[in-house]
Amino acid sequence: MKLDAISLAGKKAGSVELSEDVFGLEPRADILQRVVRWQLAKRQQGTHDVKNRSEIARTGAKWGNQKGGGRARHGSRRVGSIVGGGRSFGPTPRSHAHDLPKKIRKLGLKLALSAKAKDGSVTVLDAYEGDGKTASLRQALAPLGLENALIIDGPEVSADFARAVRNIPTVDVLPSQGANVYDILRRERLVLTKAGLEALEARLK
Repeated sequence: MKLDAISLAGKKAGSVELSEDVFGLEPRADILQRVVRWQLAKRQQGTHDVKNRSEIARTGAKWGNQKGGGRARHGSRRVGSIVGGGRSFGPTPRSHAHDLPKKIRKLGLKLALSAKAKDGSVTVLDAYEGDGKTASLRQALAPLGLENALIIDGPEVSADFARAVRNIPTVDVLPSQGANVYDILRRERLVLTKAGLEALEARLK
């Protein structure tokens, strides 16, 4: 697949060939769903917690006599059936992460890139040439239709580029090593710099 590369000024800056092994696969929703679920589960903090019976600061003494009180034969006031008692089987701090084979993760990234390429949502950018100002970058991206986009740069994102992007809430920038399925799918457009494209294809060979 051949695409024209453009500059931030909107001018043609040569052309690039997208690898069919990375950008030419038939998208599979089941693989994409597995990878996104794995990513979000690993990101989840898992700090939710409730007090169980052993953590309630109440007496454990029996309320009253076993017989003759006219009530149920309750013991401790810490039990979950009593208002103010501990919660039974409530959430406790834990990791929500689960395993996913490396081959599936790699395939998921290829499928996400292929899905964007199939939709015509991939733009190749020559390189970032700017002053690090958010207003300048916003004005440059608007005519190109990149108001909602993920930009994948080379192995490292320049400090000026990162500074210019960080105040645009609908535009993200990542180094090539940080490219992931969730961020690719959540934005309307995928923007690859030439350096980012080379690094991605080398990573996914």
